[in-house]
Amino acid sequence: MGLLWSMRPVPGSREGLRLRKLNVCIPQLVNISVYSGHVGVGFREQDPLASVLTERWYMAPGVRRIDIKEKGVRGTLFIPHGPGPFPGLLDMWGGGGGLLEYRAALLASHGYASMALEYFNPAEVNTAELELNYFETAFNIVRDHPQVMSDRVGLFGLSLGSIVSISLAAWSSVVKPRCCVCISGNHTHARGGTIGDVFNEFITNVHKVRMDENNYEIWRGMGLPIPDDISQKVDVGKINCPILLVNGDDDQNWPTVESAEDMAQMMRAAGNEHLLTRLEYPDAGHLIEPPYSPHFRATKFLKDGQKVILLWGGTTKPHSDAQEDSWKKILAFLQQNMYSSSGPRAKL
Repeated sequence: MGLLWSMRPVPGSREGLRLRKLNVCIPQLVNISVYSGHVGVGFREQDPLASVLTERWYMAPGVRRIDIKEKGVRGTLFIPHGPGPFPGLLDMWGGGGGLLEYRAALLASHGYASMALEYFNPAEVNTAELELNYFETAFNIVRDHPQVMSDRVGLFGLSLGSIVSISLAAWSSVVKPRCCVCISGNHTHARGGTIGDVFNEFITNVHKVRMDENNYEIWRGMGLPIPDDISQKVDVGKINCPILLVNGDDDQNWPTVESAEDMAQMMRAAGNEHLLTRLEYPDAGHLIEPPYSPHFRATKFLKDGQKVILLWGGTTKPHSDAQEDSWKKILAFLQQNMYSSSGPRAKL
């Protein structure tokens, strides 16, 4: 699989590109070719010595894709093959916004009815006004589906999606998740407000943004130091379900490892640290995706209507190793806490 996770944009491509699968109903086609004396440039003018076309599928045979547009919620629900019922997941991506389906499709292929939730679009002002009740409604749509086990619905988030997941698990009187998987998230924002308010909290520290030698923006300083004031953080001591935190030690976008350590201290003081599992990977960055996804250390991001390039961090080989290892452990965590006949357990 190294042929896939080590892929790079074609030399001369626009800066800051990121490869993501948009239409999960068709495979991702990858041409693998061998060239004589290939050194990275000029090879497209040659005839390959050998070529093969491979297909990468994100939906297993029999998985059903259902568009969701009800009660003001937008998303896509993927139902695994078989009679069901299945455990359910609400899947939320980060601040880049839009509707991304490939992780939910993969999760459904592993036996979880998963809804990819569209909740933030930088181009739409109204999405910044979303409050927690939007996510509570989305959670209930998954929970109430006839092929979902209503008492076994979890939360899965990356970056901003993890912030939402942690907030719901701690504060919502409606959402009672079976477990939570939070990748590159944090707990440092005040209770209440909207998605836009979360970004406004970031903006107050915009003076802490640094630029690297390539003029890429480094945001992690905006989250430091971790506040001592409990009113400026999610009260994770109130979380009563197993939660898995997955972070990279080279995260240049946010101090997620420091946030995870503070969460652990808060949960230890509250007596619920037994529900917490932490995975931390050296030389891995912010964008820990499903396995074999190409690593992109820096990509374009829409900030205040302007495209900038954010530094996410990570080094290709260890970051790719982290994606592979964390995915296996995420699936094991879900299996243990969503399919087990006993009560929820935290540790892998």
